[in-house]
Order: sequence, then C-alpha cells, then structure tokens
Amino acid sequence: MAYACDNANEGAEVAVTADPSAPLVAMAFKIVDEPFGQVTYTRVYQGELKKGQAYLIPRTGKTQRVGRIFRMHADKKEDVPSAQAGDIVAVMGVDLVSGDTLCHPDINFSLESLHIMEPVISMAIEPERTQDRDAISAALNRFMKEDPTFHARFDEDAGQTIISGMGELHLDVYVERMRREYKANVVVGKPKVSYREHPTKEVAYDYRHKRQTGGSGQYAHVIGRLVPIPPDGEKDYEFENDVTGGRIPTEYIPSVDKGFQMARAKGPLAGYEVVGVKMILEDGTYHAVDSSDLAFQVCGRDAFKDAVRRSNPVILEPIMKVEVEVPTSFQGPVTGNIAQRRGLITNTEAKGASTIIQAEVPLANMFGYSTDLRSMTQGQGSFSMEFHAYRKVPATVQEEIIEAAQKAKQAAK
Repeated sequence: MAYACDNANEGAEVAVTADPSAPLVAMAFKIVDEPFGQVTYTRVYQGELKKGQAYLIPRTGKTQRVGRIFRMHADKKEDVPSAQAGDIVAVMGVDLVSGDTLCHPDINFSLESLHIMEPVISMAIEPERTQDRDAISAALNRFMKEDPTFHARFDEDAGQTIISGMGELHLDVYVERMRREYKANVVVGKPKVSYREHPTKEVAYDYRHKRQTGGSGQYAHVIGRLVPIPPDGEKDYEFENDVTGGRIPTEYIPSVDKGFQMARAKGPLAGYEVVGVKMILEDGTYHAVDSSDLAFQVCGRDAFKDAVRRSNPVILEPIMKVEVEVPTSFQGPVTGNIAQRRGLITNTEAKGASTIIQAEVPLANMFGYSTDLRSMTQGQGSFSMEFHAYRKVPATVQEEIIEAAQKAKQAAK
C-alpha cells in the first residue's frame, strides 16, 4: 500500500489503494523527449488513467489533458485507451517533470516525490561557435527534463554555463550527446571558482574628482570611512549617509552609493566582487555648475577603489561541507586525501562496516574528487557536498589566484 499527502487537508497522510474505481493517483517517474514530443513514463497507483481525460498536477495546481496512452514493449508502443492501478504506461500530451503526481481533479493528492541526490561535480561548457549556442540551450533544457540529477545554470561571476551531475562520466555522456544528437561543438573546461575580496582594516577616504573640458566640467568631492563588516552576515554591503548641512546636495547622495556599488563588482586584487564592506559618507563638497549625477558616480567609484586598495584586502574562497561514506578499511587513505586538498576533518562516525567522514574543503580543491574517491575505495565510496561559508585563503594560494587573474587579463588583451 502506498501513501500520499492530501494537499486540501493540510498535507494529511492518506492511504492509496489499488482500487480501479477510486479517483486516479499516478506518478511520472521518467521523461523522454522524442522527436514527435515528450513521452512521460507513468505508474498508476490508484484508479484508472483514461485517454482524453483532464487530470490535476498538484505541483502546479493546473489540469492537463492526456493525449495518448501507450503500453511499452521494448521499443514498440501499443496504443491503449486506458490504464488501471498497477500498470506502468507512457503518456503523451502532458507537460510533466520527473516525480510529478497526476490525480483526479476531485482530489489533490501528492505522492512522495523521488529522492533526488544533489549534484556532486560540475564543469564549464561553452559553444565553440556562436551558431552552436541555440543547440546547446535546447539540449540542456531537454536533459534537465529527462534527468533530475542533471543541472545547468549560467554563472554570471565566471561568465560560463556550468553543468552539474553525479559524476564525471555522467557529465561526459551528456556532453557527447550534445555533440552527436544536436551537432553542437562544445568546449569543455574546468569551472572557475567564484572567489570574493574582503577589506580587513578601516580606512578613511577623501577623494576629489575634477575634470575640465571645453564646456562645463565635472566636479565632485566625497569624504568618509570604509569599515569592514562580517562577509557572512545578512548583508555583504552597507551604505550610511552621515552628511549634514547640505554639504552634498540630497539628490547626489544616491549617485555616490551607486558609484561605490559599481566599483564593488571588481576588487583590486584579482577582479572578484568585494564583500563585507560598509561605506560611510560623512562630508564632501560640490560645484553649482560642474557637479552632476555622473560626476558623483565617478567620484564614488574611484574613492571606493582607492579605499579598498589601502584596506589590506584578502581573497575569500567558498568552503564546502563534504560528507564521505567509505568502507572502514579505506578510511586512512580517504582522510589523508582530504587533508591534501586543504580539508579539515570535523567528524568521523562508524556505521556498520562503513565510516562517515565529515569535512570542510575548499571548492577549488574538490574538482576531480569523484574519480579519485572511486580509485581510492575500489568504487565503494560515495560523497555529497554543499556550500558552507566563505573563508580567507592562505597567503600562498592568494598569490596563485592573483597571478592567474593577471595572466588571464593579459591573455584577453
């Protein structure tokens, strides 16, 4: 017997019986996007699924009509008018994702969704040619529908499309499918880590922007303080206006803040976003003719850059919370490997013949870990990871990051 949640009754648990006369409850467990449309593999738990009937999808709250129902025989499809409790069939005409419940419109039941593991590895992909971009986009949309363990997103910080999955082989298969099925030339690379830059000491700034051209010039003057704040707080940037007496006209205050935030996008060390900073504007001056919104934006931008440069900034890196489960006999090599990746073991726990190792490891050192773990544990180890916090990188690593950023900048010229 299966159980479902009654969404109309505060999620109360209800029994689902294999009664063909009861209201329909079915689950979509696999999506295949074929040339003539999406085919959804469905298991009927209760009631009867009928062709041409409209059914409710609790996830979206909308009803959709089932176009066709197939009984599958290997690669052959047998058209059938209906399917009853216990049947596994393929349907067309409904736009579902894996794990969706399909039920009679008179009820609002949701079966327990499929347990989807979070992706454990990522890589960057780029189109080799501009004309490949649309094909790659279509492929990614299809693959994400078919496989809930495959994710794709665009990383604005790195300017890359990042695909994530359950292992390197998993991702390699999808990259190869893009090339074969969509004729898309794909360039595969290692994703860039989104580092951050953080000031470490309070500094005062007194910056004057003055430019005179043929006509009216530009003039703005700002005075204040840059104060470091915790980078992992609720806000990673704050602006405080302490200007009194109209030393800077009210309409120009937002312009200064806008200039600060423009400069915050690229720090002085390696061009990463500056976080954990509070900018306090205390004083300044303006010119009745030459001051403008643009002048105060430029002044704020340059004042911020100068202040951050003098605040002894450091680079922060994303730290991942990693949980590894391995046979106890492989615990030593696995913990040693984590230490080599600059990881910190936070807990170990025996679980039968296995050991669960919890650690905090820099994301930059986790690439390729899936393959290494399989090698160390004869394919018996598994791991999961999630974002934990941003922390200061060691001095030697910071130098490497800055050097790599400088080389990339020169190569782009």
